[in-house]
Amino acid sequence: MKQIHNEQEFNTAIQNDKISVILFTTKWCGDCMFIKPFMPSVEAAYDAYDFYEVDRDEMMDLAQELEIMGIPSFVSFKNGKEVSRFVSSLRKTRPEIEAYLDALKDVEE
Repeated sequence: MKQIHNEQEFNTAIQNDKISVILFTTKWCGDCMFIKPFMPSVEAAYDAYDFYEVDRDEMMDLAQELEIMGIPSFVSFKNGKEVSRFVSSLRKTRPEIEAYLDALKDVEE
């Protein structure tokens, strides 16, 4: 998963004709650490998408602009526009993340 550390990197990542899935996380978040071990295999299974990680604490202005308060949260973009989000303060399971990514296939067309 590629790391995003500033607004320029974020803007470059979302200006893509592929779907860019942005994962908002932090180092201290237990629920974020819960998904970390299986995310590489999820990324491999959904290789049609580009995956990026944003540390919400490092980029709080962006998180607030996008109204990301609960983490981990996923926001997906295509051609610079938000197309979907999976945002809540609840722990996310692998099946829930995969269902979210499966639903993005409708956006691709």
